[in-house]
Amino acid sequence: MRRNLTKRMAALPLLAVAALVLAGCGDSVNDAASETATTDETTASETATEEAAETIACGDVVIAMHGWVGYTASAQVVSEVAKNALGCNVEQTQLEEAGVTYDAMEAGSIDVIVEDWGGGRWQEWVDRGAIQEVGPNGNIGLIGMYVPQWMADENPDILDGTKLNDYADLFKTPETGDKGAWYEGPPGYTTIGEKIIEAYGLNYKVVSTGSEAALIELFTQATENKTAALGYFYEPQNFLAQVPLARVNFPASDWTAPEDASGLTDYPESPLIKLATAELMASGSPFATLLTNFSWTNADQNAVAADIEGGMTPEEAAQKWIDANTETVNGWLAGTGASIS
Repeated sequence: MRRNLTKRMAALPLLAVAALVLAGCGDSVNDAASETATTDETTASETATEEAAETIACGDVVIAMHGWVGYTASAQVVSEVAKNALGCNVEQTQLEEAGVTYDAMEAGSIDVIVEDWGGGRWQEWVDRGAIQEVGPNGNIGLIGMYVPQWMADENPDILDGTKLNDYADLFKTPETGDKGAWYEGPPGYTTIGEKIIEAYGLNYKVVSTGSEAALIELFTQATENKTAALGYFYEPQNFLAQVPLARVNFPASDWTAPEDASGLTDYPESPLIKLATAELMASGSPFATLLTNFSWTNADQNAVAADIEGGMTPEEAAQKWIDANTETVNGWLAGTGASIS
């Protein structure tokens, strides 16, 4: 769906000014006062008309939805503010992360990504003028390989990724044979797992997972049953407040884009980035202003995500947070002429 960005052109009213000449009155003071009042009314009317003419309707905005609850939390809060404060018609479209979404943005069917972990993988679309970086959304992402906390408590060295071969036997499964199971994120997630295994000669086999839910189930069962599990995970994620995990560490990252990773270093800390089409950002739409101003914390996102996981609809969870954080939301709306109370 393409956005329909149209100008609200207010009619330019013509003020009919009747000059009332009172013959023989000779009251020049009253004449001057009347003239001044008429001029003031005309100026105020023209100013209001110009401001109305410059106001641009929000129109239609299509937000890409990616497959993790934290993303849903961010996207839903932005959607609710856009709909209720700016009058936007917001559509959410579920897509895989990465290139397919960027292609959809270039084709004009997607306008916005509210949280991207890609570390610059969108650059070729930026270079073609299709996409713009809109800046960080305030969340700091950290991808890595994790084990249940009980495993780290019993085997502290397991958190040194370069020593994982010492523990490979703990992670063997019928599916992986004589190798440890290395559970990866779903297709489309940013990953360098294969590179790490190759770089360090680790005796592990990658096992793909189909969803965030599958990773959560893996770690939930491993914690409840005290079984071994080594899997891809990330923060911010409200699940970590419910089931404690420990991150396996490799030497500090020396890369920003996955294709540049050698496999010898870890995932970097990543400020999560907002992306939008160049068309949207050049349109003057109040949504572009909202998106530019939007910023919140990992704790904010986790709170909304926890409410969604707890049974609220995304709309309910988003509105609960908005109602409790009106000052923050009004900061996002600065420059749009809108506010919430």
